[in-house]
Amino acid sequence: MKKIHPLHGLTDFVRKNVVMVVALVAALITCFFVPPDAQYLDYFDLKTLTCLFCVLAVVCALKNINFFYNLARKIVRIFKNARMSVLALVYITFIGSMLIANDMALLTFLPLGLFVLSSTGKNKYMAFTFIMQNIAANLGGMLTPFGNPQNLYLYTKFSIPNLEFMEIMAPPFLLAVALITLCCLIFVKPEPLELSDEKVTMPVGRTVIYLLLFALAIAIVFRGIPYWLGLIIIPAFLLVMDRKALKMVDYPLLLTFVFFFVFSGNMARIEGVRNLFSYLLDKSTLLFSVLSCQVISNVPSAILLSQFTENYRELLLGVNIGGVGTLIASLASLITFREYTKANKGKTRYYVLLFSAFNFAFLIVLALFELVIL
Repeated sequence: MKKIHPLHGLTDFVRKNVVMVVALVAALITCFFVPPDAQYLDYFDLKTLTCLFCVLAVVCALKNINFFYNLARKIVRIFKNARMSVLALVYITFIGSMLIANDMALLTFLPLGLFVLSSTGKNKYMAFTFIMQNIAANLGGMLTPFGNPQNLYLYTKFSIPNLEFMEIMAPPFLLAVALITLCCLIFVKPEPLELSDEKVTMPVGRTVIYLLLFALAIAIVFRGIPYWLGLIIIPAFLLVMDRKALKMVDYPLLLTFVFFFVFSGNMARIEGVRNLFSYLLDKSTLLFSVLSCQVISNVPSAILLSQFTENYRELLLGVNIGGVGTLIASLASLITFREYTKANKGKTRYYVLLFSAFNFAFLIVLALFELVIL
């Protein structure tokens, strides 16, 4: 058996978890300017980390019993042509991002898109479908507090009321739905296609229990149940019923939050940085947060910029709209890029060009829309 060199393993780990590694390096650099002390303990938002862990763990358990695959497949089989099937795939991702977070929605439904298009000979729509699913995941997740990781953080940090959260995010969400639908209707032809029959069974008992655990996780997010209770109940059930789900949790994402908590906490204690960021955010919190996402991604932007402004309305809008744009504007976009290039060798340049064209178009339209209505 061929041995893998330790350096190759390390390189592969860094490549797969580049955002986490960048967060770690950023945190370590700021530690030289603000040496570790007792105030570091105040950096960490334990409720955000707990809510994120609980949701991710239950989603992994549901994924292991093919719940989402079965649900998506049944919906797709209703439609008989390429246009409606692509729309179904995109809408499933849209809805999934609202319920199970954007990155998990992509990891769950991108393989279905690959399967549907490759098995029906519609590979020409592969890049477009992946890009629309990616945009749907980033923009669909903005409607709920647990749809995007940055939402969960801001929702918790600023104690945003549930109805106000929905009221803030509803206009760009509805515009995003309209834009995505229009793109699918324009760029995908109503060509006939057939999907082969395949029965995938699910254990009824485990399905019911996992759905109850998911409801518990959502209740924690909406502050209906103390977060520490979920941290006891959900891992306890999964330890007995599906230990693999606990191993599958996106721990690098959780560590990314931890490292950026340190980074943003230290940055807020550096006077020059604090003055500069406060000045820029006073000029336009929306625009500066959108631009910040293009360079350092939306999750770290939310954590960092929340230290310098109380204008959570514009910050929330900015870090959600800013999730489209560059390839690094959202972790979800990197996931989609990885999954596409893995299945479509030699088409990286084509994908990046098409991705950039659609994403920047969405970014410009949504940003201008919000600037007009604010």
